[in-house]
Parts: sequence; structure tokens; C-alpha cells
Amino acid sequence: MPYLDDPLIIFTDLDGSLLDHHDYSWKPAQPWLDKLATANIPLILTTSKTSAEVTALQAALHLTHQPYIAENGAIIHLPPGWQTSEQESVHVMGACYRDIRQALVDLRQRYDFEFRGFGDVTPKQVAVWTGLSEAQAELAMQREASEPLVWFGNDLDFSHLKKCLSREGLALTRGGRFWHVMGTDAGKGQAVQWLSAQYRQQRGAPVTSIGLGDGPNDLSMLEAVDYAVVIKGHHDHQMPVNHRNNSQVFRTTEFGPHGWCQGLDHFITLSQRENV
Repeated sequence: MPYLDDPLIIFTDLDGSLLDHHDYSWKPAQPWLDKLATANIPLILTTSKTSAEVTALQAALHLTHQPYIAENGAIIHLPPGWQTSEQESVHVMGACYRDIRQALVDLRQRYDFEFRGFGDVTPKQVAVWTGLSEAQAELAMQREASEPLVWFGNDLDFSHLKKCLSREGLALTRGGRFWHVMGTDAGKGQAVQWLSAQYRQQRGAPVTSIGLGDGPNDLSMLEAVDYAVVIKGHHDHQMPVNHRNNSQVFRTTEFGPHGWCQGLDHFITLSQRENV
């Protein structure tokens, strides 16, 4: 098990990773959350959730002093201590939500594509799709730079949709429950690289990054960090992590927050944990 010498930063997916896939609880991970907080190790929420959702979760997890990555990397939010006259509190990567929705509506009208996005339905329907309450679903619908889709059509039409979106400067990424449409230059991996560079610049020294995720939309994040934890997922999607060193990729045998803890146990050595 490697010893991680440089200061740590940790990027974590939420649904199916830090949060249980079914009930969205992080209780099993609380001991590790407490250790990280005591050691002042940054924990960066890196999720498909919206800023409105993450803000509430950050407060509950006592992480409001940390940046976060929302909407699969399309949004990077910086806390007040990070903001300068040249740097806004919200960094948007890719297209804005209004333009994404307009492109999707136009393509559906032109080609009769069979999909529904969050912008097409009510909070009640989003609650059915996600298992959230209607109040929580309303937060999930407050999108800024990405749109989750449920696809009802065939594979041929789906390939056509991807080509059409590419011509519009948009791309699809697969999440645990939905396909997500966002700008081609947005993604969890790009956002992780950008924030890691900010940490290196702030500290004036190298940092070591750990990433934890369970779904295909986490792959770019897992490939952008130094050590990757692939959490066992409630899906049948392949999770091929192209990493320079296979020993730096760990696949858990447990789901959700239990697997999350298993991954940190694997990569953070006993000697480090005694200091945490």
C-alpha cells in the first residue's frame, strides 16, 4: 500500500459513492469525514448535481470552506477565500443551460428524437426518476450548464443525436441514472485538473490527488488524479480506467459509502491515518 508523501486533496463523486445509491446517506463514511476534517485535507465534491443541491450538502458535511465541482464538471464554485479581483466565484466550463436546451429542442423538432430532459418535465417526474423528494427535485432542476436526459429511442437514432450535438459543440456523458449533455470542453477530468493546478499554485508545492467514483461520468476524473478508487456500482457499465500505473487504481468490493471508506483505507497508510 503506497505512502503518500505530498499534501493530499481528495475529489469525490456523490451519488453511489460518498452517498448511498438508494437512500443518499453518507453515515458509513462519517468516521473518515471526521478524520479528513481534523487533518485539514481538502475534500472536493465532484458531482453531476447542481450548485443548489451541492450548497445544501456542503453545509450538512461542513465543507463550505472548500471549492466544489457541479454538473459533471461544467461548474466550478470557489469559496470566498479563493476569489480574487480576476477570479469569479463561479467558473463555467462549456455552454450555458439556455443554449443547451435550445439546441436539444431544435434537434428533437427536426429529427423527432425520443428523449426527455429535466427541462421537459415537472419536479414530480424528476422525483420519480431519481427517488428524490419533490423539493429536492426542484433543486436538481436548477441547472446552469448541463441537461440530464432519459433516452427512449433506438441505438441508431442515439448515434445520430451524438453527431448532431457534436456539431453544436455539445457532448453526452453517461451518469449513473441519466445521460448528461454539456459543452465538449466541460467534464469532471478537466475541472479536476484545473482545481489541482490552483491548489499547487496556492501551496507553491506538489499535491497528491485521490479520486473516488462509481460511474462512467467519473472516468475522466479518475484518470486525472494520482490515485483512483473505482467504487462498485449499481450498474453494468464497464469502468476501464486508463491510468499510467495500475497499482494506482483500486476497485472496491463494496458499494457506496462503504466502498468509499474501503478506497481511502487502501490508499492512505496507517502511519498517515495516525496523523489524521
